Amino acid sequence: MISFNYEVDFQLHSEVQVNKWLSEVIKSERFKEGEINYVFCDDEYLLKLNVEFLKHDTLTDILSFDYSLGKELHGDIFISIERVKENAEDFNVGFETELKRVMVHGMLHYCGYKDKSEEEERVMREKENHYINLFA
Repeated sequence: MISFNYEVDFQLHSEVQVNKWLSEVIKSERFKEGEINYVFCDDEYLLKLNVEFLKHDTLTDILSFDYSLGKELHGDIFISIERVKENAEDFNVGFETELKRVMVHGMLHYCGYKDKSEEEERVMREKENHYINLFA
């Protein structure tokens, strides 16, 4: 089950549609859907988590905590709406597109994709673009 939680004044336009899309991503990657929580927050909230759990004193758009069991995905994905808005402007894309990119990015990490090397990052971007284009 995928759930959406809000720590800021923000609401997804269609939780049902986004939920269906993310479920399809999981199935396409041949994983099972477990308990996955998306938490939409601000920079301050995410920075606190980044410092506390990862010892990184930097702003980020997403933090994901993976509790998956084998092929069954479980975890918490925290997304800074402030970072997503700024990134959308920096990358000259719409807010909704950037939000989808960040949401699917967290899910792809749970599916085993990394983004530390240039090659891993290239594959991650290809997967993100593929799934963004499948959003209906």
